[in-house]
Amino acid sequence: MLATRSIQVCKYGRVFMQRRFLKSTAGLCTQNPAKRQQWSYLQGRSDTPLLGKTIGQLMLEQAEKHPDNEAFVFPHQNIRISFQDLLEQCDKLAAGFLALGIKKGDRVGMWGPNLAEWAITQFATARAGIILVNINPAYQVQELEYTLKKVGCKAVVAAERFKTQNYYEMLFDINHELAFSKPGELHSNRLPDLKHVIMLGEDDYPGTFRFQDVMEMGNKELRSEIENMQSDLQFDDAINIQFTSGTTGNPKGATLSHHNIVNNCYFGGKILEYDTKPASICVPVPLYHCFGMVLGCLSSVVHGSKVVFPAAGVEPGASLAAIQQEKCNSLYGTPTMFIDMLAHPSFDSFDLTSLNTGIMAGSPCPVEVMKQVVTRMHMKEVTIAYGTTENSPVTFMGFKDDPTDKKVSTIGHPYAHVETKVIDSNGKIVPRGQAGELCTRGYTTMLGYWEDKAKTDECIEPDGWYHTGDLAVLDEDGYGAIVGRIKDVVIRGGENIYPVEIEQYLYKHPSVEDVQVIGVPDDRMGEELCAYIRLKTGQEVTGEEIKAFCKGKMSHFKIPKYVLFIDAYPLTVTGKVQKFKLRKQALDDLELHHVMPHIERKQGMVDEI
Repeated sequence: MLATRSIQVCKYGRVFMQRRFLKSTAGLCTQNPAKRQQWSYLQGRSDTPLLGKTIGQLMLEQAEKHPDNEAFVFPHQNIRISFQDLLEQCDKLAAGFLALGIKKGDRVGMWGPNLAEWAITQFATARAGIILVNINPAYQVQELEYTLKKVGCKAVVAAERFKTQNYYEMLFDINHELAFSKPGELHSNRLPDLKHVIMLGEDDYPGTFRFQDVMEMGNKELRSEIENMQSDLQFDDAINIQFTSGTTGNPKGATLSHHNIVNNCYFGGKILEYDTKPASICVPVPLYHCFGMVLGCLSSVVHGSKVVFPAAGVEPGASLAAIQQEKCNSLYGTPTMFIDMLAHPSFDSFDLTSLNTGIMAGSPCPVEVMKQVVTRMHMKEVTIAYGTTENSPVTFMGFKDDPTDKKVSTIGHPYAHVETKVIDSNGKIVPRGQAGELCTRGYTTMLGYWEDKAKTDECIEPDGWYHTGDLAVLDEDGYGAIVGRIKDVVIRGGENIYPVEIEQYLYKHPSVEDVQVIGVPDDRMGEELCAYIRLKTGQEVTGEEIKAFCKGKMSHFKIPKYVLFIDAYPLTVTGKVQKFKLRKQALDDLELHHVMPHIERKQGMVDEI
């Protein structure tokens, strides 16, 4: 095969390679179809072209078509925002940013829980060509300082507080001069690029601007400048930085464009048929996370949907109440969020009959949980989605009319316009049905990690393939299934064991509410299995009974050696179980610190968030 190649390197560290093939290898198609090997390579087919629009252009379109329709509802703030109001408020804030000297390409951090101001900041930065930096609401001072410094944030918009976090005090901890400076005159030795701190709320904080005051700073001339910018902004421009974290290295800033996230939201909504009928979507997922910000928040301007954020944080009761009050027909969440809603003591008192669809994503979906979501929550057309922040985020998604067995056991088909392959440790594509690392390529792939070419090159090949680090299987019908993380595979006496398989079975036990299976060190076998189980309310069961439940149903080496019970799992803000913390906890619970070297020798085992 002959080809000409042109290579271009962008500022975010990603290497782009374009190929123009001059001659095809038709000989590959001449073999007997009956003997042809079916390889683990698929591409998402679609007759619908990609959108070539910026977020700001989509905002204007919705305001012109449906000015009075509701774009957002924040029940906990008693705030409802129409598409016309959204455009006006965002342009006011965008003009205020210009008045502060923040210009196209500058970075502005947003630090806080799910508030109306979060969404306004997201769209205001998009209208001004400013790059929004999502800051985890749970970050501590050291993590916050690293994030702001890494991407050179010129301003940060911060909530007053959330749960135990006092954001102003934490910012003061980084810069002791904050309280002694005048707003707009901030000079920090530790954060030399940070010039402005903008606080939400009505209170005045020394050295900062109030959010509402910044919205009033933009005059008519600056508002006109924002409007005129829309024809100059390009859909390939960077518009968002989202940090992905690890436990053995600093967080990495995945840099995403309008094109990345607009189209990711667009094709997900098409699968859910948002383009054919109005949608009211309940989104308890945190806005700082790609799931909440892209699939949730952007559905407003991409599809004209009403998006409901039920609470500042994840509150199962508030989510159920919002579904009932707003007659939501779609619900998003991680499996843990659905589990907590189903287990809510007042679950049966809520009217959820308006629901029929939604997205479950963020971690593998337990089969038994999915069955309850379909029956007890009326979500017969619920879908499963899979992806990573670096992929904007979705690369696989099921369809509403998928067969039940596919819906509860797979992640669906490759997303529209996305290529996927499964490879072995040598980088070779494996046959269908064989496990290997999942790789993806397409419009979804990030521009790169901000100012970190080395880390970018570790996960994105010169030809554009992104390595997910997930172990997957593609079946003969083109459905994918995640069987674990490369770092999560438990190697017991030379046997590779995938925890997801064991978790799926244990969910069938009538007393089990939730279960997480991990590997723990063992002197003889290298690793043994440990199951951390959360029981349903009022249920009692012993570890021996759990093991007996497994006996005869799975290979002996897959039966957990240790069964521990737990009231609550360590979670990320997005509701994902932090297995690396469970592993550390197991060392204490089982007194296994003396065999810690086994974990250290297993590459990447504790490098997870």
